[in-house]
Amino acid sequence: MKTLIGGAVAAVLGLIGLSIWWKPFLQLLAGAIPVMLLFSGGLALYLGFDELKDTWKKEDTKVDTPVQTDDVEKYKTEISDLKNEIEKLKSA
Repeated sequence: MKTLIGGAVAAVLGLIGLSIWWKPFLQLLAGAIPVMLLFSGGLALYLGFDELKDTWKKEDTKVDTPVQTDDVEKYKTEISDLKNEIEKLKSA
């Protein structure tokens, strides 16, 4: 309840202050908007450049090397040979 009353009082005082100091408020707003635009534009440029660098890295690391079927068969026979060797070692 205290928060509700405090919020209502702050809103009324803000409205009164805004109506009394309207011209200084507009002057402050006129000075603050370009600064906010400058900082947000700089941040957007930085984030966009960072994202662009990430896409460049992804393109550099992407290499299309097709797996040859000869290699697959070679690895399958090697695995089966190793399994047989393990079975021989277990039984010994």
